[in-house]
Amino acid sequence: MSVTSLPLNGTGVSEVQIPQIGLGTWPLTGQESTDMVTTAIDNGYRHIDTAQKYGNEDAVGLAIRAASVPRDELFITTKLINRYFGDVANVRAGIEHSLRETGLDYIDLMLIHWPNPQLGKYVETCASLAELVDTGLIRAWGVSNFKPEHLQNVVDAGLDIPLNQIQIDPLAGQPDYVAANAAHGVVVGAYSPTGRDLTLSDFPVLRDAAERYGKSEHQIVLRWHVQQGRIPVPRSSNAGRQRENLDVFDFELTDAEIAAINALDNGSRARLDADEYGH
Repeated sequence: MSVTSLPLNGTGVSEVQIPQIGLGTWPLTGQESTDMVTTAIDNGYRHIDTAQKYGNEDAVGLAIRAASVPRDELFITTKLINRYFGDVANVRAGIEHSLRETGLDYIDLMLIHWPNPQLGKYVETCASLAELVDTGLIRAWGVSNFKPEHLQNVVDAGLDIPLNQIQIDPLAGQPDYVAANAAHGVVVGAYSPTGRDLTLSDFPVLRDAAERYGKSEHQIVLRWHVQQGRIPVPRSSNAGRQRENLDVFDFELTDAEIAAINALDNGSRARLDADEYGH
């Protein structure tokens, strides 16, 4: 089963390739999380997405260490909570915390989970992460839930942001946010990529495309993401759905079909406001 990759560009990480579909792991913890990740790797996943806040880095790490494929064939993303914001020493302590929890020697991609602008430290934290790439503890860095103004502040500090993971689905496409990332050359990651509590078959454009290509509506939405250069991280513990989520590289949506899915956007924003929520 083919899994394509995209390059992450930015300070110190120009050669890092990220598999274009990842496995989201929130909110599962413990054995449930370990079993889900193990099954996903056996089904072809090579990108696993976790976070300090999820409380499952240990369970994910257990599955990675016992995986049926070598560590260097896997791409592990995790995310920094705000207690580790700030200078290089404090950010390094946060990375080392994740390494202890996962039992891994390095993290492929460390994201700032939320900008927490009230702390006034996210730009400094980005600079610290960029510097720490050279240590080998992380291969790449990025951000999550950053609004256009947060991105601009980081760029104004002279930093190239490799990736920003934000909430995007067909009804909450956030085209202005996507455009802001594109303007700065930032790869967009998409969490909750098929929406929260959406019945995708309710939408004729998705239902008709699924019938045309012999795919499910979920596969149509994931193809909509990857064809536009995004990194979706759907969560599923179902083996069949996991295989289905990866099986989106053997067809191509037309420009008209992509435009029709884009038109489903109803102006919704992310469920949580990054200026008000954070950890």
